[in-house]
Amino acid sequence: MQRRTFLATSSAAALAASIPSPTCEAAMRAAKRNGLGLQLWTVRNQMADDPKATLKAVADAGYKQVELMNVLESAEIIDIARDLGLKVRSAFINWESIGNSEGDGVPAFEEILEAAGKHGLEYLVFGYIGRQARDTGDKLRKIADATNKAAELTVKAEMKLSYHNHSFEFEKIDGDQTGFDIFIERFDDKLVNFEFDVFWAAIGGWDPIETMERLGDRLGQIHLKDIKKGQGVEYDEGKVPEDAFQEVGDGTIDMKKVIEVAAKYGVTQFHVEQDQSPDPLKSIVQSYQYTKKIW
Repeated sequence: MQRRTFLATSSAAALAASIPSPTCEAAMRAAKRNGLGLQLWTVRNQMADDPKATLKAVADAGYKQVELMNVLESAEIIDIARDLGLKVRSAFINWESIGNSEGDGVPAFEEILEAAGKHGLEYLVFGYIGRQARDTGDKLRKIADATNKAAELTVKAEMKLSYHNHSFEFEKIDGDQTGFDIFIERFDDKLVNFEFDVFWAAIGGWDPIETMERLGDRLGQIHLKDIKKGQGVEYDEGKVPEDAFQEVGDGTIDMKKVIEVAAKYGVTQFHVEQDQSPDPLKSIVQSYQYTKKIW
């Protein structure tokens, strides 16, 4: 190839790469209409003390929607949130209703679906697996198969089922295979998507952007959560230092790139979450203000 032709071709390719795709543009328009969300786990202690005042603080900070901690315990929260103009589309559910349905006191998945449908939810998410149920690859495959069956029911109920990662999934469990590899391989990509948490991927030693590109259109929702500079890999969620969790923009994750890649694959739901903070109500304001600058 002649130099002039090479340069022209390279310039055209670079220009094309810099232009947002129609899917990306449409997703970002939808994301902005939806508004930035907050996962209420961030303010769980405040919610326990005074849910109405806490939700008002969330709305006053600028958030337009909230993600519930538990759909079966949130009827009052949903009413308060919607009265304040906060949308409620997504909720976490007890993982045992999928992966340990015979456990004592575990609600039936059908009960969860009924409650979620009654409240007009669109997304159900399970985001944790007990240690005793995740210590072998075969156990994770069993959970993945149960997830696919639950997802069939969820789709029939006109909702979507998502899996939210932590960091334990990124540790090798079967030779060179990690739990996350197993889930990518085993989840039915037509039924189950991922609510991808960039912090937990990073602390699990995986590059968030590269992982999002690998998931592609299996991305369903994104948790925006930043990680402290210099934090090492930690697979055990119980051993993560509290200060590892940072406000969006105060850590090392390229959040603008995260949003861009997510939008490229059609994601329209973004929720800020910060598991630990000395002042959660102050943190959610800071995270909102930063995110809106790059939104």
